Amino acid sequence: MGLGWTVHGDGRTPAPGEVVRPGERLSWPRTAGLGAQHVVAMFGATFVAPVLMGLDPNLAVMLSGIATMLFLLATRGRIPSYLGSSLAFVGVAASIRAAGGGTATVTGAMLVVGGVLFVVGLAVHGLGARVVHAVLPPVVTGAVVMIIGFNLAPVVATTYWPQDQWIALLTMAFTLSAMVVARGFVARIAVFLGLVFGYAASWVADRLFGRIHSPDASGQVTDHWRVDLSAVRHADWFGFPSLHGPEFKGSAVLLALPVVIALIAENAGHVKAVAEMTGDDLDPDLGRAIAADGAASVLATAAGGPATTTYAENIGVMAATRVYSTAAYLCAAVFAVLFGLCPKFGAVVAAVPGGVLGGITVVLYGMIGLLGAKIWNENRVDLGNPLNLVPTAAGIIIGIGGVSLRFTEDFTLDGIPLGTLVTIVGYHGLRFFAPAHLKAPPVPKTAGGPGDDGAPGLGHRA
Repeated sequence: MGLGWTVHGDGRTPAPGEVVRPGERLSWPRTAGLGAQHVVAMFGATFVAPVLMGLDPNLAVMLSGIATMLFLLATRGRIPSYLGSSLAFVGVAASIRAAGGGTATVTGAMLVVGGVLFVVGLAVHGLGARVVHAVLPPVVTGAVVMIIGFNLAPVVATTYWPQDQWIALLTMAFTLSAMVVARGFVARIAVFLGLVFGYAASWVADRLFGRIHSPDASGQVTDHWRVDLSAVRHADWFGFPSLHGPEFKGSAVLLALPVVIALIAENAGHVKAVAEMTGDDLDPDLGRAIAADGAASVLATAAGGPATTTYAENIGVMAATRVYSTAAYLCAAVFAVLFGLCPKFGAVVAAVPGGVLGGITVVLYGMIGLLGAKIWNENRVDLGNPLNLVPTAAGIIIGIGGVSLRFTEDFTLDGIPLGTLVTIVGYHGLRFFAPAHLKAPPVPKTAGGPGDDGAPGLGHRA
C-alpha cells in the first residue's frame, strides 16, 4: 500500500542539506514526535472550524485522523498531507443556518460537495493531471497557495495576537530562533517547542503579573488568566463523540456547491507545493488526492463531522522541518483518533493561550503563503507579463482581504472561494482574448523541458 518506510540514515538526524523523503522515516520515537508537531499544527483550525460551524470539535479531531489514514492509503503513501476540518465551509454553514437549516442540513450539504469532489478526482485520475494543469497552470496554483496562506493573516491579527501581544511576540521570537539557529531534531520540532515555550511563558506571566485585560477567545475584552485550566479539571478522560446523520435540502446544497472550485484548487495547490518541496512528480497522483479528499469528506460528514481538506498548516511544518515522511502523518492520525476520544485532551489544547497561537501561526501562515511565490519561481512564471500579473493580483487581494460578492441574501462568495474563482476565470478569460505574444509557453525549469502532459517540468532537488 506504499506505507513501508526505510530508515533515513542513522534514524536520528538528516545530514545537512538532506531531507527525509515520504517513503523514509526517522526512528519511531522521533517520528512520533514529529507526528505530535503535526497534531499541534492542525489542531487549532481542526478544532475551531467545527466550533464555528456548530459541530462537535472532538468528533472533528477524531474523524480528521481517520480521514488522514484513508488519504495516505488512497495515495499510496506518496503525498504527505494531513486532512483536517475545512474552513471553506464556515461561511456556507452560517448562511445555511441563517436560512433556517440545522446541523444535519449543514453536514448534508457538505457531504454532497464531498461526493462531487470525489467524482472530479476520479475524472482527473482517468483523464490525467493535464486537465487540472490546463485549468490550474503554475501561475494560478501559485496564486491559490498564496491566497490560502495569506487569507489566514486576519485570523492572527484580529483573533490570536490581540489576546496577548507580548506573549505572541516572545513565542514568535522563540519559534523563529528554534527554526533557524537550533540544529538537528530540535529545529525540526520548533513549532511544538514554541507551543510549549509559549504555554510556560503564559503561566509564568500569570504568576508575575496576574490577570490580563485583553480580548478573550470569544473576542470580549475582560480581565482573565492567560492559562485557564478549569475546563480540563471537569473534562472526562474518555468519551465517544456523539454522531448524527445528514439531511439533504436542495437550497443548502446549491449554496455549498461553489466551494468545490476552491477545494479542487486547494488540493491542486497543496499537491503542487508538496511536489515542489520533495522534488517528486506527483502529477499522476493528483486525481487520487482529490478523490481521497472527497471520499474522506463524505465519510466525515456522514458521521456528523465537518468536511475535510489537505492542510496548509502541516505543509508549513514540513517546509520548516524538511521532513516529508508520511510515517509522521500516520502517527499524527493515530494521535488525533486517540485525542478525539479524550475530552480532557481537547480541553488542554483548547486552553492554549491565544497569544501563543498568534506567535506560532504568524510564522506558519506566512510560510504557507510564500510557498505560492516559490511555485512561481520554480516554474519561472513571468509576472512582467500582464496576462499573469493582472488576474492573480486581483484574485490575491480579494482572497486575502476577504472581499465578498453577494448574489442573494443567502448566497455570498468571499475570501478563498471568490479569490480563487477570480484568478481562474480571470486568467483564462483574458488568455482567450490576449495577443499571441502574451500566451507564449513558459520556459521549462529543467533541461528536460515540459513533461509528457505539456506542463512545465518540476525538476528535482539534488
